[in-house]
Amino acid sequence: MDELPLDQVQTLLAVVDEGTFDAAAAVLHVTPSAVSQRVKALEQRTGRVLLMRGKPVRPTESGEVVVRFARQLARLEQDARAELGLAGDQGPARVPIAVNADSLATWFLPALTRVPQDPPICFELHREDESHTTALLREGRVMAAVTSSPDPVAGCTVRPLGAARYLAAAAPEFVARHLTGTLAADLREAPLVVFDRRDELQDAFVRSLTRGRAQAGPIRHLVPTSDGFRDAVAAGFGWGLVPEPQAVPLLRSGRLVELAPDRPMDVPLYWQQWKLDSPALAAVAGAVAAAAAEALLPPPGGRSQRGGRS
Repeated sequence: MDELPLDQVQTLLAVVDEGTFDAAAAVLHVTPSAVSQRVKALEQRTGRVLLMRGKPVRPTESGEVVVRFARQLARLEQDARAELGLAGDQGPARVPIAVNADSLATWFLPALTRVPQDPPICFELHREDESHTTALLREGRVMAAVTSSPDPVAGCTVRPLGAARYLAAAAPEFVARHLTGTLAADLREAPLVVFDRRDELQDAFVRSLTRGRAQAGPIRHLVPTSDGFRDAVAAGFGWGLVPEPQAVPLLRSGRLVELAPDRPMDVPLYWQQWKLDSPALAAVAGAVAAAAAEALLPPPGGRSQRGGRS
């Protein structure tokens, strides 16, 4: 294979973005047959199946590599045109980023206010669990991500941001009603609040108390927003691990009680981004790193949790 023809690569990207061959044909102003032929030619050239033909069409693992390459080419072209004064009506630079909800609700949006807006940059934020944001990088759907994985996705660089601290907390009334004995034993039965069914922080906390012998109780209230999670814990629905910046004001006011002051849960966070010489991406990365250094703890050397919350 000597090269990846640009028209074939762009066609594959259009099919993935639009979901069907017909929709891609309409966007590219060609026939569906031409789209199909270009994709087949690219698959023959690479020697790999690049698409799963369903509704919607989805890229295979090999297809994700080509899609990511196509998006990077488009980014480089836009940056080059802007530097040459040829941007025309393409509009501002667009930077898609995957970020977890707790970061979004605490420190990440203030970080983006530091990004210079001359020339303007549009942010496209994808909310996803920090242990799953790398999937969006592999698929080429985002240029950068806040992630809990220190292992770089192919074609990406990675840098540590720091650690997000979570505090086990509950409302005073909840503590009086459910946590009257040994904390490790009580939390195996007490109701709790979880972000979604992938939220493992509470289970990890109970495992740390019981040396891995147990997990949190079966009564689980699912509250899939960061602010809603905090409010549900404060309202007494259950106990939960609340981000420290959200927990501290409620602890000071007495609306929350910290259950184990000597046992915070620290989730290490990393910034992964495409290996591109993109001024817009570099500006975002610099602003995020500076804000994270102020808002997060240094990467923990002791107790930590690789899982997380969406």
